Formats: sequence, C-alpha cells, structure tokens
Amino acid sequence: MRVVLAGGGTAGHVEPALALADALRQADASIQVTCLGTQRGLETRLVPLRGYELALIPAVPLPRSVTPSLLTVPGRLAGAVHAVGTVLERVRADVLVGFGGYVATPAYLAARRHKVPIVVHEANPSPGIANRLGARLTPYVFTGHPDTKLRNARYLGLPIRRQIAELDRFALGDQARAHFGLRTDLPVLLVTGGSQGARSLNRALAGALSAIRSAGVQVLHITGPRNAAEAPPPGGAVPYVAVPYIDRMDLAYAAADFALCRAGAMTCAELTAVGLPAAYVPLPIGNGEQRLNALPIVQHGGGLLVEDEELTPEWIKGALLPVLTNIDQVAAMSEAAAALGRRDADRWLAKAVIDIVATESANRGAAQPGQEPQPQHEWNNEAPGQNAPYERDPFTPATARRTPPASRYPAAPQQPPAPGRHRHAR
Repeated sequence: MRVVLAGGGTAGHVEPALALADALRQADASIQVTCLGTQRGLETRLVPLRGYELALIPAVPLPRSVTPSLLTVPGRLAGAVHAVGTVLERVRADVLVGFGGYVATPAYLAARRHKVPIVVHEANPSPGIANRLGARLTPYVFTGHPDTKLRNARYLGLPIRRQIAELDRFALGDQARAHFGLRTDLPVLLVTGGSQGARSLNRALAGALSAIRSAGVQVLHITGPRNAAEAPPPGGAVPYVAVPYIDRMDLAYAAADFALCRAGAMTCAELTAVGLPAAYVPLPIGNGEQRLNALPIVQHGGGLLVEDEELTPEWIKGALLPVLTNIDQVAAMSEAAAALGRRDADRWLAKAVIDIVATESANRGAAQPGQEPQPQHEWNNEAPGQNAPYERDPFTPATARRTPPASRYPAAPQQPPAPGRHRHAR
C-alpha cells in the first residue's frame, strides 16, 4: 500500500500527518509513506528526522485580500497541481490523506484528476479553505474537534505522537522533574507559547513570578528561541527553570501539574490526552479557532480561558494562583481534561485509511469489464467507538491504555494526605 500525506507548513499540519505515518507503519511495516511539503515549511526538518520521504512542491498561499498577487494564483496553482500529480504517478499512490494548509489544495485537486482516493482530516473547529474544498471531493472526512462543520465529517480526534499518547504522567513525574532540575515536593506550572514562544505569556509571567514562587509553585518556562534572553534569572528555593525549546514535551507534561499556554489544536489534543489542566490563552489573531479549540475543555471543567489582552500579572495572581495551590481543584480539573482526551486517534485514522483503500480497491475491481459481478463494498461511516471494527483494531496492543491517566493528585482523600510533592511544608 502506498500513501501520500499532504500536511505541510505549520506544526499543526505536520505533526498529525507524521503521527498517522507512524501508525500506518505500526499497522503494516510494508506501507510506503511519502509526505508532500514546501521549502518554507517545518516539514523540511521534521519529516526527514522521522525517516519518511519528503517530496517538495511549490507553495501557493492564497492572499487574504484582493491584491495584484491574486492574479498569479491560477498559474502557480496549476504548477503545484502538476507537481503533485507527478509524485502521485511516481509512487503509484493508493490514497492521498490531507491535513489542510498550503500543500493540501493542489494535492486534493491532483488526486481528483488522477482518480486517487482522498481522505481529509480537519483539526480545527473552523475549517480552512483547503479542507472545505477537499471535503467536496470525497466522502472520507474526519475531524479533530467535535463541533467542526464539514460535509461528510466524522469526529475522530487529532492524531498525536505515541510518545505523548502513551505517557503516564504519574509514573514519570519524579524522573521528569529531576531532568529539569525541579523539586519533587512542590507543584509545577508549565508555561509555553508554542515552538516560537509567546511574548504576552512571557511578560505576564515575569510580573507574577515572585508571587508564584512565594506561594510554593515552581515554574518550567519554555520561552521560545527568540525570547530566551528576556527570561528572569533562575535560582531560589522554589525553582524557576527557563529553556528556549524542549524536544521532549512528554517530560515537560510529566513534570507539570498545570499549564499556561496557547490553545492550538495540537496543544489542546495533547493536554487532554495526558490529563494536564491548563489556563488557555487563545492567539488574538486569525479567525478565533484557538478559542473554539479550548472552549469544550473549559466548559467540561478541564481548564481556564483568558483572552490575550486580559492576561496580566494581576490575573495570574488573582485568578490562576488560587487554582494552582488548591490540590483538590487541580485534581478534579485533571480528571475532567483526561475524560476529553483521545489517545488513539492516530490508530483509528490509520485503520480508516487502510479500510478505505481496501474498499476503493474492491469497488474498482468490481467495475472492471469482463469480470464477474461482485457486491459493491461500502464504507462504514460510523464514528470510532460506535462500531466494532475500531474496537477490534488489530494493531493496537492489548496493553494500550484507553482510559484517562491517573491524576498525580489523590481523587478524594479520606484523611489529610502525607506531606509530599503537592503539599507545601508548613
């Protein structure tokens, strides 16, 4: 089986594609995976690191307003469609799976032209132009958010890395804290603005840091590479650890008890998968999808929501700090977040892709002239968990946990807990 993935540009497009690639290989090591990308995207670094072939095509960003550059789009789009078609023919693709972004639009058009089955996965509640187009070209449409409105869509969850999906925060917590130089007897706030950091989060944290540490809360701060020089100095009895970037986010999640972060689709999916509650600060630009990403988590008690312009040192001290120091509240929020997590979306999507290829192949065989008529195969479009095939997933290990992770906090202690990592020494 030969699969082409179109998920280039940002980490929100690349990481789900790579999670699917890993799940396909786990299901069947003979599956060939080719990733489409452009010279400007993160895929030029991430795809080769994960061991997959990267085929580059021209980037065709669509102008957000009517400008002279809009006139160049049809010609550049035609060139990109031709480039994708060349890749589809070269690898003899059985299916194209798109995740949106610059790469997906020409990929969908080329796949339609070359009669390659199309699978669409949309991560956000507000679909982009590429996936709105893709959803009109195929019945095979999946979403990472329960409220996404797309033609033929089924809610599946967002594929995330196995390293995160299989994380047991409770079991790895002390080891993770030692890795970052944090104490094991005090709670930890993880602050991250994504791979590039977020200055508004950094500024608000700097103004509240003294109060946070005075309350006995440690901070693990991912500043972003461009903001590392602006981080407050480390040290003190209650550690503050600043790093520009972390490759092992599983360790960061395991070390933390709460997060202060943006609300990208991947961040929300990972935090709910590991049961880490958070104060979400949606990016104040775009079409508001980050707020929509976090809203179900907040409504179900798994997090807090604060707008970027309202995130101040005073908000952290007055609204966030009382939560961080309330053991029972954090425990309840952790359980609420975990209840929304989907740890096996990568495996569900991989199984769906394999089934779709089999269905399409059988239908093509039935349509060949000169062959005996065969019953038409139909795709089962029920959501995971509602039909038996997903529950009998042959490549999910029997030991894989599908239940929410245990909270680091006791759920409902019958007596005061012994002094430990979450209870300050008095």
